[in-house]
Amino acid sequence: MAEPARRVTVTHPRTRAARPGRPHAAVRDVHEQTPLGEVYVRALMRTQLRLALLVCGAVCLPLACLPLLLLGHVGVPSGVRLWGVGLPWLVLGLPVYVLLVTAGLCYMRRAERHERDFVEHVHRS
Repeated sequence: MAEPARRVTVTHPRTRAARPGRPHAAVRDVHEQTPLGEVYVRALMRTQLRLALLVCGAVCLPLACLPLLLLGHVGVPSGVRLWGVGLPWLVLGLPVYVLLVTAGLCYMRRAERHERDFVEHVHRS
């Protein structure tokens, strides 16, 4: 039987990963893909999936309601112009991009926090 490939990490000497420290058994478990490492990684993936579905729902619900707003059910007059642009285009454009950028930033911050928590949990184990 062939041996599994060994992982090698190449880092710059000034990074935290390259600094000498005590080896952590749990980190080796994750890297070697032992059953414990698989459990940790699956838990992280479930957490990230939950976050992605939550952000997707938070973005899709307002976007799905926007056509109703533009159809006139809420009363956005199509003849009104601001700064030379029709009001429906402003209602469609500005909030949508603000929503998407805000959701993207929130997702990134939470996903990075989950990954930091994962690393801290693995180091404590």
